[in-house]
Amino acid sequence: MIKTHIEKLLTSHPTPLYVFDIGTLLDRIAYLRRKLPADVSLCYAMKANTFILPHLGGPIDRFEVCSPGELRIFQSLELPSEKLVVSGVVKEPALMEELIASRIPVCAFTVESRQQFDLLRDLSCQYRHRIPILLRLTSGNQFGMNKEEILEIAESHKTWSFLDIRGIQYFSGTQKNSLKRLKREISRLDDFLTELSMKSGLPIRELEFGPGLPVSYFPTDDFDEDAYLEEFSGLLSGMTYKAQITLELGRSIAASCGTYCTRVVDIKTNKGQNYALLDGGIHQLVYYGQSMAMKQPFYDLFPKRDSGVSQNWNLCGSLCTVNDILVKQLPIQDLHIGDVILFKNTGAYCMTEGISLFLSRDLPQVVLCLPDGSIQTVRDVLPTYPLNRPSLG
Repeated sequence: MIKTHIEKLLTSHPTPLYVFDIGTLLDRIAYLRRKLPADVSLCYAMKANTFILPHLGGPIDRFEVCSPGELRIFQSLELPSEKLVVSGVVKEPALMEELIASRIPVCAFTVESRQQFDLLRDLSCQYRHRIPILLRLTSGNQFGMNKEEILEIAESHKTWSFLDIRGIQYFSGTQKNSLKRLKREISRLDDFLTELSMKSGLPIRELEFGPGLPVSYFPTDDFDEDAYLEEFSGLLSGMTYKAQITLELGRSIAASCGTYCTRVVDIKTNKGQNYALLDGGIHQLVYYGQSMAMKQPFYDLFPKRDSGVSQNWNLCGSLCTVNDILVKQLPIQDLHIGDVILFKNTGAYCMTEGISLFLSRDLPQVVLCLPDGSIQTVRDVLPTYPLNRPSLG
């Protein structure tokens, strides 16, 4: 749908511009549902893209928030609170008290540390409100707890009355192409679920697992997603311990629905190198692993040209830094000032992960292409200079 509406959008909306195709988004979720085991639930990590949330209330089983700001966005959209997973390596005590005191029916609170456990335990006792929790197992970084800590907490469950240990949460990274690595992780999780249930005497009912499913951002990515998901689904179905599995996904759900549009505003040749200066830049376009300029991404040129002289162009953004290079040596036919570069697969993270306040450039407009063909603006161009301006009283 984006292609069929791109001319309309680019004649009526300024660049830089983020476009999210809701039809593509819903098709993507349906594809994942078909490829994954039927009893697996989907959790959407809101940090991937908050602008598409109003269209996910039905198709998605859970939403993960990791900050007070994300929680306020979730609440403002009036999404079902019973689908809310309150996560985050830092949990503000006042905010946790607000949620528990209000008795809002939350799907789960994650527990990242003993301190977080004590906080939730004390608040649940104070307000005599039973809350569901997921104990986060570390993968060897600052997130979660060791197996020994989780076992100790679970084994003491008879000493407290208002916490319901539903299961564990585990996340170990993103863009994981290695099925061998996933196989090892799933095997270890399977063993630990069995051990946790046996030693604690608790029925461990849930595993929330962030598998880090990969997304192809570049034509050189060698990835057969159908085969990958088939084998991955087999690994999940083959687990000995039978718990409800929820896959926490962000990038895999949202990436394909997004297009970032940025216009050529100047062209030049310096010391034999062709440069096209764009009104966007690296502060607004971020691929996984800060890979800008290192590889050539999927893109379209508008207006499209099938003839003309092809030249290699270095596409540079509007920031005053030599680092603002989006692509090097990209072959383009007959490039002109006013042409628009359409970067694909930019539906996840790109609008929030960049250095968006650098040089006080405006934040781009965000529009949705809806399945009925209509266009919906969900954020106007937003000046950032007030955020960088000193307050002199």
